[in-house]
Amino acid sequence: MTGQAFDEEKFTGEIRKFLKKVGITSQIEIENAVRAALAGGGLDTSKPLRAVMVLEVPEVGLRHTIEHQLAMD
Repeated sequence: MTGQAFDEEKFTGEIRKFLKKVGITSQIEIENAVRAALAGGGLDTSKPLRAVMVLEVPEVGLRHTIEHQLAMD
C-alpha cells in the first residue's frame, strides 16, 4: 500500500544500526586487505588508497557513491 504512515523514530534507529554495521565491517575489511597487501609486498604506502562506497536502496531508487582518499603515511 502507498501512503502508509510509519514510525520515523524506529526507522531512524534502523538506519543507524545499519550504518554502524557498515562502518565496523568496512573498517575490518579494509584493514585486513591492507595488511594482506603489505605482507605480499604489493602496496605502495607513499600513495593514498582510493576508497569507494556505493549505497543502494533499490526500493526507493537510491544509488549514492562516496569516494575518499585514505592516506597511508
